[in-house]
Amino acid sequence: MTEKPKVDLYSDGACKGNPGPGGWGALLCCKGRERELFGGERLTTNNRMELTAVIHGLNALTMPSEVTIFTDSQYVKNGIEQWISQWKARGWRTSTGKPVANQDLWVLLEEALQRHAVQWRWVKGHAGHYGNERADSLANSGVPTAD
Repeated sequence: MTEKPKVDLYSDGACKGNPGPGGWGALLCCKGRERELFGGERLTTNNRMELTAVIHGLNALTMPSEVTIFTDSQYVKNGIEQWISQWKARGWRTSTGKPVANQDLWVLLEEALQRHAVQWRWVKGHAGHYGNERADSLANSGVPTAD
């Protein structure tokens, strides 16, 4: 049996106004090689872009992998590690009974995680962390400009 590739995924989201135009960026690193991904939406939120970055990064992997996800978003990390099971048990409601924000993306993220063995790492944003700074730059590149 072949060993799964080990991949570091650095992800970040950016939003100019919240809501407003936003971008997402992901940097995939494996065996000394890097792949950059980015995109954006004209009207979105920072949290949606943070989630979208991880989803696109995971979906870009062509085979099941061992993935370490580095994010500066505690919303994403805590959401998937702590909150999602409770949201689902309550019919996608928060502890206060409100609908969970970004449910569509949480569902897509959960699906994207199924193929991979994942570890989550939180990194402080804008603190000089190489991968996070690159993901931040990619996210800002994805922000649509006014026509």
